[in-house]
Amino acid sequence: MKSQQLQDTALRYFLEVVRCGSISEASQRLNVASSAISRQISSLEETLDTVLFERRPRGMVLSAGGEMLAAHARKMALEADRVVADLQALKGLRSGRVRLSASEGFAIDFLPRLINAFQKKYPGFVFQLFVGAPAVVSRQVREGNADIGLTFARLPEPEIKVVHRQPGPIALVMRNDHPLARFRHVSLGQLKPYPLALPDPTTTLRQLFDIACSRQQMVIEPVMTSNYIQSLHNYVLDNDALSITGDVTVRYRIERGELTMRPIRDCPSDGRFVEVQTLAGRTLPRSVEIFLDYLVAELSKDL
Repeated sequence: MKSQQLQDTALRYFLEVVRCGSISEASQRLNVASSAISRQISSLEETLDTVLFERRPRGMVLSAGGEMLAAHARKMALEADRVVADLQALKGLRSGRVRLSASEGFAIDFLPRLINAFQKKYPGFVFQLFVGAPAVVSRQVREGNADIGLTFARLPEPEIKVVHRQPGPIALVMRNDHPLARFRHVSLGQLKPYPLALPDPTTTLRQLFDIACSRQQMVIEPVMTSNYIQSLHNYVLDNDALSITGDVTVRYRIERGELTMRPIRDCPSDGRFVEVQTLAGRTLPRSVEIFLDYLVAELSKDL
């Protein structure tokens, strides 16, 4: 049984137009004539007595009424997915599908290893992993494109349930024989003699670091910046440069003896949090719940 069979045709076509932004593209993805999709949307607008889309030259944009219907339709589609998944689980939990959305720091080592370990216990499970900025991760969950979001957050997100939350403090990362590696903790003042390789200013990691430096009246001039944190961590392996990180991001590289991490005394420990997110009000399929419990248990382990 496919979950689409449990969904109203008009709402299914409507949601596809929302995702694609045009009837023509939705037609190609659904393999349905554009005229049939147009008729279903017109029927919805007539039944609800409201305009669902604003037709613009560059595509179709939801109206206020359309936004409300889209939120309802997404929840109906997710509920259909859950029912089908749970019916299959009654035959024995041999398979499942989990859609993840995560910040880059979790996608480098942590999630691939976690998924691999989980699949050894449940070999029939398949995973889809989307990697994006924190706001995009939450949006993927909110719009029903991901079952679970794993990200660093500073502020609450609307329509998001935080299943698990733990501090995500900033730490310094360096090569193992770096002069600062001999200290258990490092202050911002100790960083001054060394070049810095830092994440893009749009990241929560960099924002908190900049705030801490500003409070110490330190001017930061990195020798390298990147929106790809693994490039920064590889860069510091061959020189005296320092970078910043969260513990989950480099957990396995430290275990392998590739890098050294040290806490930064002057950086706030409560300004950024690791969050496991789901859609508020949604009942997750049993298969997703099992992986969710596994994920939270692994996150809670000490480095």
